[in-house]
Amino acid sequence: MGTFALTGATVHPVTSEKIDGGTVVVQDGLITAVGGPDTPVPDGVPTVDASGKHVLPGLVDAHTHLGVHEEATGNANSDTNEMTDPVTADVRALDAINPADIGFRDAVEGGVLTVGIMPGSGNVVGGQAVAVNCHGRTVEEMLLREPTGIKSALGENPKRVYGGKDKKPSTRLGTGAILRGAFVEAQNYLAKQEHEEHPERDLKLEAIGKVLKREIPWRQHSHRADDIATAVRVAEEFGYRLVVDHGTEGHLIADILAEKGIPVANGPLMTSRSKMELRNRTPESPGLLYKAGVEVSIITDHPVIPINHLMTQVIVAIRAGLDRDYALKTVTVNPARIMGIDDRVGSLETGKHGTIGVWSGDPLDIYSTVESAYVKGEQVLGD
Repeated sequence: MGTFALTGATVHPVTSEKIDGGTVVVQDGLITAVGGPDTPVPDGVPTVDASGKHVLPGLVDAHTHLGVHEEATGNANSDTNEMTDPVTADVRALDAINPADIGFRDAVEGGVLTVGIMPGSGNVVGGQAVAVNCHGRTVEEMLLREPTGIKSALGENPKRVYGGKDKKPSTRLGTGAILRGAFVEAQNYLAKQEHEEHPERDLKLEAIGKVLKREIPWRQHSHRADDIATAVRVAEEFGYRLVVDHGTEGHLIADILAEKGIPVANGPLMTSRSKMELRNRTPESPGLLYKAGVEVSIITDHPVIPINHLMTQVIVAIRAGLDRDYALKTVTVNPARIMGIDDRVGSLETGKHGTIGVWSGDPLDIYSTVESAYVKGEQVLGD
């Protein structure tokens, strides 16, 4: 847990107006002051002159496969999908993360200091997601919250995987039935747990029960507008908190998502249209969702888009119409809120973690780079 002060910088707290010539003080890993040039630095706190630099919270990507789909290792270290059962709510991304994945270093160099790591989308119910910092020798050192939600998939992926095995689901009909059936089983399980003195545990139903009790959200992989509408329909039937992941055609029904207060973790934005579900993919999507009143996060789905290009996607979205003043929220406080960790990361505020990136210039300028980075006050990049 480090102690230092950054002074003279353009400070972007994200949840309040930027500060010219600002100061950020971190003591024992926590932010103790954020203010202008007159902000006092306590005695004994080392000072770093950040004049001409831009200081902002570490970027947050709520949807990656870092550490579970490792780079440069091929299938040997791809642990993203347990495609042996359409419902695998019991599996945890936590148990497959390799902190030595070189993607974590790429993340830090791109200013992405906190990520959500998820199982893949081969199953109707893929498993439990986790939030970690991007630096540490073990998952325990990196861990922020677990679970942060349960990954589920609608659309092409599960029907292709299980249809190819001549198993249910081979259609959207079957996918919907399995999804609803999993929630009914979990409802029955919770009722049994409540009334039996020594009930048996079931890890699958226990995990889905956390969603039904609204302890964690349901993270619904869905691209097409009709699949997004199915996600909304089932969520309303069972009363859980829904987050739409990808939401490629979310802009086509943005007014519905806004009315119902459903956030969208949108992206990846810079892929080819490699399958039918992506035919309406557009970098205008974040801007259109925001204009409709939807809370938007931007995601890489790493390794689909390399994690160090998270901010590149934000710049592309601004060029395509996303409000510049809102843009930083899509990769800081909004994804942190989705994962339930916005009390610790996602903005520069007193009491939050000293998880901070120092940029050479305006972070929304494609030429700016991350010169130094800190996780809970510990310097993890730079001299």
